[in-house]
Amino acid sequence: MQKQSKEQTGEQFGKVSKKHQKPFPWQHPKAEEEEPEALERVKAIMEHSNFIQADRDPAFLRRDEVRGLRLEADYLKPELLLREHGIEHTIVVFGSTRIKEEAEAKRLIAQLESQREAKDSETLEQELRIARRILAKSLYYETARAFGRIVGSCGKGPEDARITLMTGGGPGIMEAANRGAYDVGAKSIGLNITLPHEQYPNPYITPELCFQVHYFAIRKLHFLRRAKALVIFPGGFGTLDECFETLTLVQTRKIDPIPIVFVGESYWRGIVNFEMLVEEGTIDPEDIDIFHFAETADEAWEHIVQWHRAGGTPLEV
Repeated sequence: MQKQSKEQTGEQFGKVSKKHQKPFPWQHPKAEEEEPEALERVKAIMEHSNFIQADRDPAFLRRDEVRGLRLEADYLKPELLLREHGIEHTIVVFGSTRIKEEAEAKRLIAQLESQREAKDSETLEQELRIARRILAKSLYYETARAFGRIVGSCGKGPEDARITLMTGGGPGIMEAANRGAYDVGAKSIGLNITLPHEQYPNPYITPELCFQVHYFAIRKLHFLRRAKALVIFPGGFGTLDECFETLTLVQTRKIDPIPIVFVGESYWRGIVNFEMLVEEGTIDPEDIDIFHFAETADEAWEHIVQWHRAGGTPLEV
């Protein structure tokens, strides 16, 4: 029996061969000799913005009516990629973008002091006062970096990404935590946010685990999606927003409790009078137990480990 070719076999079962010598009718525009203006009309149609395929049309994708699709895509890209990289649990670190490592903070003070003779003003003196306060808080940069090293070293080694450090991907405390994981060769995650001015990711995030999201809501969702702990260093509006949203979710039982650690008790008690909230009756006394204070990286990590052990959900460390 004669062996049939693949083309013959395909045609026999109603399949179209991939080889097609003659162009299809739709592969060329209407001939100019049939109608002189046809080519210009086709060109005008194809150049119109409405002809652009929907998923390649930025103007269409930015419309208010398409916000639902943008939200879904904003969520799905990090979610699917985190799954692909085997990220099961995260330890999330929040903190100020403005807190610098000691050497950088000292350079800023020296730079400002050098301007005194040329620019003696109240504004300069205020900038110097703030710069000195930032220098005093540089110890938190080192604490966050040490904490990143601890998280990066947990599990079965740097390649074990089941428990992975996650930050907002920016400078300051976030940089320090990612840097600590980088120090020990471990992977870490950065969730950068799109802002009106460009935001650069810090250089210590694992490249394939650095994402940029558009919506703060989606970013917060991912912060808590796999979180096994939340560690909050001194910070400003953004840090307060993120930590109090988490406190509220735990308080209202919207999410399962997780260990929440505030690093730097004196700073946080100076910012928020938690006991006054109890005295005023705006929170319950038991709500104070939702969080814990720590001063060092070791204290923060030990609380997290003990919290999970006591709750019957020990971390694989």
